Amino acid sequence: MNDPKRDRQFRPLPVPSVELCGIFGDRQEAICGSTAETLLDRCVEAGMLRAIDTSHQGPGVVIPIQPWGGTTQMFWDSDLGKSIETVAYSLYRRPNPRLEARVDEITDMYEKLQDADGYLNAWFQRVQPGRRWTNLRDHHELYCAGHLIEGAVAYFQATGKRKLLDIMCRYADHMIEVFGHGEGKIPGYCGHEEVELALVKLARVTGQKKYLDLAKYFIDERGTEPHFFTEEAIRDGRDPTHFIQKTYEYNQAHQPVREQKKVVGHAVRAMYLYSGMADIATEYNDDTLTAALETLWDDLTTKQMYITGGIGPAAANEGFTDYYDLPNESAYAETCASVGLVFWASRMLGRGPNRRYADIMEQALYNGAMAGISLDGRTFFYENPLESSGKHHRWIWHHCPCCPPNIARLLSSIGSYMYAVADDEIAVHLYGESKAHFEIGGSKITLAQETRYPWDGAIRFDIATEKPACFAVSLRIPEWANGVAIKVNGETFDLSRVMLDGYARIEREWKSGDRVDLDIPLATRSLFANPLVRQDAGRMALMRGPLVYCVEATDNGPGLNGIRLNGDVSKAKTAEVAELGGAIALDLPARRDEADWGEALYRASPPHARETAARFVPYSFWDNRAPGEMLVWVRAGEEGGD
Repeated sequence: MNDPKRDRQFRPLPVPSVELCGIFGDRQEAICGSTAETLLDRCVEAGMLRAIDTSHQGPGVVIPIQPWGGTTQMFWDSDLGKSIETVAYSLYRRPNPRLEARVDEITDMYEKLQDADGYLNAWFQRVQPGRRWTNLRDHHELYCAGHLIEGAVAYFQATGKRKLLDIMCRYADHMIEVFGHGEGKIPGYCGHEEVELALVKLARVTGQKKYLDLAKYFIDERGTEPHFFTEEAIRDGRDPTHFIQKTYEYNQAHQPVREQKKVVGHAVRAMYLYSGMADIATEYNDDTLTAALETLWDDLTTKQMYITGGIGPAAANEGFTDYYDLPNESAYAETCASVGLVFWASRMLGRGPNRRYADIMEQALYNGAMAGISLDGRTFFYENPLESSGKHHRWIWHHCPCCPPNIARLLSSIGSYMYAVADDEIAVHLYGESKAHFEIGGSKITLAQETRYPWDGAIRFDIATEKPACFAVSLRIPEWANGVAIKVNGETFDLSRVMLDGYARIEREWKSGDRVDLDIPLATRSLFANPLVRQDAGRMALMRGPLVYCVEATDNGPGLNGIRLNGDVSKAKTAEVAELGGAIALDLPARRDEADWGEALYRASPPHARETAARFVPYSFWDNRAPGEMLVWVRAGEEGGD
């Protein structure tokens, strides 16, 4: 078989085209049942609706101005935008007229707030009206616009209601008038990337290429000289060297994007920028952007990423530090950053299925991102450490509540990350109980996935077509999986004949009743960190399938650092944990230091160890039961694990 061309464009299936059950269905049920309304309620409690309601006096400055010259109150439009997006996706699964009416009310407020020229930003219209477009580096105007655009697109697709979409089209048209190199225009871009990927969504839903062109402008302009942020500060009477982060690496504006080779700065900003770059690379078949992104991808995933798919170890810049600097207990690893990594990975698949991206997308999704929301959908993590002494717990809300709606909108739209379609191919990037509806060659097709993945690796695909159709089904074969087997209509398929970039590409004429069986063994495996990661020296972590596991005091009692593993971890016993929604736990023999130390701080002999058993649960499910210690990287025994 000839290799298919890699210059085709793969687009994710729309959210309503994928029906979900299983683990993702459970998470979506929690979002529909509690999270979506919780997000709106807490936005109201914070004062966000009062800030956009022109029929009442605005709340003024609710959250004080910080040393960086702004306040997280400036981001409120973005929190509303993401919350609207979450509600929109939830409506696909479960219609809710009351929630829909609340979004309609918010839309009406934004319609009244919008200026005649299209400008729309609660802070700069009602609190600092004389400061619009004067500090793009710090003040998040375009970032807020981007999240409102994404909310508007999702709400239009969910309900068919155009009002919010039209509002944001007017705002985007205003941006086209404001930004660029023409006379009287601002040759700038946002300090917090996000609008770039949002404009691509707007272009796709409206068919208006002008929005793509604006996104491309923002990407192409970033980091060029003379530097916009420097000149902007001078024009505004500010010292361009006097800002809190002291470097344009913070917002990835230190070099033109095609010249950047190291992932630096604020982690969420970086992920949003790379997501926008990947979208533009797909839409314009831009190999120069793709090449830059491939270099940055390798830099991140081989030197700067936690085993959970968490990124950005430092609280000081909410981002990256040095290579191999991955502390566990102090890990920042913001939920939004792992969500952003899922966004980026998904968009890297726009130019064709490739395991190097999809495997990391799965790893970040199941671990670093999903940890950010409780099983009941009501409480959240902002930071995601890999070790806790028992003092780190989910919270109800946050002074910068970016993470709750971010993880909620991802999980409520996860079906579109599972599948992508081209003219003659459907790619399955993620596995989970679902039905995907799509069209190829004029034929309507349903691909039904029956599985208990990630708890069980047996996956069955049943195909239904209006008429026989020729196309390829590409199934990701995870790099960690050994002994994978495929059968088509009961006949064993030779994987070696069809593997391409880590996917089994099965091309044939399909008809209703055709069946593919994929078996992915889910043996427990131990992983060790590069010796340069000093925090993990002498330690090991456990994974089963895509899931990273941890020990909790709930199962093992306190003193988790006393646990040592050795032997063959692949022989771990499995057990369902009912209080964690049937999640699979791993039980392994271990040695554990006895608490026999007495009052001495130091002594000449080591602690005695006893034989015991240790229970591991999926990392993303931790802190859903009694609070207590947690640990991912446990000590490796004398034999060094397996």
